[in-house]
Amino acid sequence: MSPKPRAGDPAPGFTLVDMDMNPRSLDEFRGRNVVLAFYPGAFTSTCKKEMCTLRDTIAKLEELDAQVLGVSVNDPFSNKAFHEINMLNFPLLCDYNREAVELYGVAMPDFAGLEGYTAAKRSVFILDKEGSVRYTWISENPGVEPDYDEIHGELEKLK
Repeated sequence: MSPKPRAGDPAPGFTLVDMDMNPRSLDEFRGRNVVLAFYPGAFTSTCKKEMCTLRDTIAKLEELDAQVLGVSVNDPFSNKAFHEINMLNFPLLCDYNREAVELYGVAMPDFAGLEGYTAAKRSVFILDKEGSVRYTWISENPGVEPDYDEIHGELEKLK
């Protein structure tokens, strides 16, 4: 597994398909702050709470010129259903090849005791408009949500 990028490092680039199977490159969001929110799996209770909290605070995040990108190892079909059922208002990216979780050092092997199944650790990376990592939060416990006020505070610093 790659070492996780730290504050000040350039954000590792990637191109993944979104829930509509459109290729989305991290580079296309350059010029905006990015909240890169890795989540272990669609349709799990904590992931639903996290993604819906981001959805419900999108106006505040947009005021801070931030684009939210959810990233999981789920396939586009599962992510599309998760996106639609929860009426999410930001893209979900599908890292089914585990490229981004490896680049960001957040791969969680043998997730939930399933030998050979690698999911994403619940984690948040804030990238600035130039594509540098400004904030990282990674949980070893998939049941723990990030501190949303802290995310907003870190984005305030980028104004």
